[in-house]
Amino acid sequence: MNSDDALYDEQVVRPYVMTRGRTEARAKLDLITLAVTVRAATGVEVGLDPEHLAIVRLCRRPLSVAEIAAHLDLPAGTVRVLLGDLLHGGYIALQEPQPEADMLDERMYRAVLDGLRAL
Repeated sequence: MNSDDALYDEQVVRPYVMTRGRTEARAKLDLITLAVTVRAATGVEVGLDPEHLAIVRLCRRPLSVAEIAAHLDLPAGTVRVLLGDLLHGGYIALQEPQPEADMLDERMYRAVLDGLRAL
């Protein structure tokens, strides 16, 4: 095995171990879903790994799934599973960003068309 193979194995196996082989989160989480800590973790809780604790610390202010993944240098899928664990344990709350406009509102489309015509 060369060094490239070892690096690849570490990158694939480590997230798999962190999620205990799970690939699906317990909740639907988009990359822009915001997570915020609602209950601190002391570090002695059963079932919380260092990555869980890092997420709880990071989310003292709301962060998106994508931001958490970037901070921890983990794949977004892995972060989604870990966030699902934390949500289930009551450590975090999730919030979907509010859409800027109702996409089914005809007035919004008319305003866009009017704006384009004015160009």
